[in-house]
This record gives sequence, C-alpha cells and structure tokens, in this order.
Amino acid sequence: MAFVTRFAPSPTGRLHRGHAFSALTAWRAAREVGGRFLLRIEDIDPIRCKPAFEDAIVEDLAWLGLAWDGPVRRQSEHLTDYAAVIAALDGRGLLYRCFRTRKDILDAIGDAPHGPVEAARPGPHPADEEAALLAQGRAFAWRLSLDRAREALGDVAWQALTFVEEGLGPNGERGLIRVLPETAGDVILARKDVGAAYHVAVTHDDALQGVTHIVRGEDLFEATHVQVLIQTLMGWPTPAYRHHRLLVGPDGRRYAKRDRSVTLAELRAGGLDAGTLRAELGF
Repeated sequence: MAFVTRFAPSPTGRLHRGHAFSALTAWRAAREVGGRFLLRIEDIDPIRCKPAFEDAIVEDLAWLGLAWDGPVRRQSEHLTDYAAVIAALDGRGLLYRCFRTRKDILDAIGDAPHGPVEAARPGPHPADEEAALLAQGRAFAWRLSLDRAREALGDVAWQALTFVEEGLGPNGERGLIRVLPETAGDVILARKDVGAAYHVAVTHDDALQGVTHIVRGEDLFEATHVQVLIQTLMGWPTPAYRHHRLLVGPDGRRYAKRDRSVTLAELRAGGLDAGTLRAELGF
C-alpha cells in the first residue's frame, strides 16, 4: 500500500524547533518507504492566519532541506468543500444549532453534577427557543450530536469504532485503540467567525488527498477520537496514526508559538545552519 503523509501547519506565526521536529519526522517516515510527503496550509481562521507566515513556513522548510510532493493545498481556497460536509451532516440530522456562548458553557461545566463532559453535551435548544433566537439574529455554532451520531451508526458500529496507533499516545497508548468520542462531547463543527472547524477541514482533506498515515504530535492524540467518528459518518477511510513526542526546551516546557519560542528564523539569523539543527533533532 502506498504511504502518504503530510505536514499541516497553520500560518499563525513563525515555525520553531518543535515544528521542525514534527516536519522532519513525517518527512523521514515517508521517504524511508518511498512514500509521498505533502504540505498543507491549514489557514481557515481568517483572523489569526497571515500570508506572510505562510511564506515563512515555505522558507523555513526549504532551509531545513525538505521538499514535498505535489502542490501545496491551502484550506482557505476550499471553504465550499467544508461547507458541503457541514450541509451533508446537517441534512442527515446529525447537527444542531447551539446559541450558547463560551461563558455559558464554562458556567455549565462548573455547575454540571457529573463533570465537564456532561456540560460539553448541551443538546439542542427547545424548538420555540431556537426559533426566537434565530429571529433575533443571534449567532450560533453547529454542534455534532453524539446521540444522533450513535443512533445513525447503530450500537454495534459505535462500539467497533477504532484506530491504529503506530506511535505512542501521551499515556503510552499503542496498537488498536477504541474510539471514545464521548470524551470530547458534542464538538463544534462550524461557527460564524471561522466557518467549518478544524476537525471538518482536516478529515476532509486527509480523505481527499489519500493520506494513509498521519504523523503528528501527541498533543493531538485526543482529537483522533472525534476525527475517526467524522470519517466514519462521512464514509471516509481512517488512516493509521503515528503520534510522536513533543520537543521541550531547557525549561521543560514544550515549544509553542504562544510562549514566543525561539523561531527557526531567529536561529538562522544567529548563525545556526540547518545541518546542525537536524543533527540536534536526531536527523
């Protein structure tokens, strides 16, 4: 079977050592078996994503010595594809409108007798309340109803939802993993400010691009449960997954854009060459 994987950064800042490690890990996995390595730009957030950061991603990967197969896919150019997925799921009655704000959900989590998972499944509004909110022009998100999804698949298929972990999850998970979508609750799949959410865009593109192996950091391990459910509901294949460890800095904290981790551009400007960095990262 052909091996196809991808590196799929969001252009919300400059790449750092952690990104380099993830990109090199996916690239090496593909090249070792004569497979394909794709580059996808996940830029569906029009507020945080900037073209200048996309240019910087390409520059940084080229400096690392990485080449990808085929054209770069930019998610912002395919929003109608993701809207079609939302329409298909809604047409099957699997989604519901949720007018609750982030604060409403957080307050509900604090009040929920059985913890945050219960609060993350708020359920549809009563019909008269929903009609009134729509008439007021209130913004809403589309949530995936786990109850309706389970009913659509049937209990046997629901219990049989699994994925193969070829790497290691954050708690040492490996092998055949049972999917537990309940842990995420009724996730938001679309909202007004961003349109289709990450889970929709990523599963659609993986299926469209024929991705057979998803190589990514262990921080995304839990997201796999929701994504396998969406793949199953849409009739898309489920790739194998290889989650890898996260790189941490001298302070023991993982590299992250929000923590202003030293970027590859800054390392390059400071005189570090790509070969030295690759060796430092184990490549």
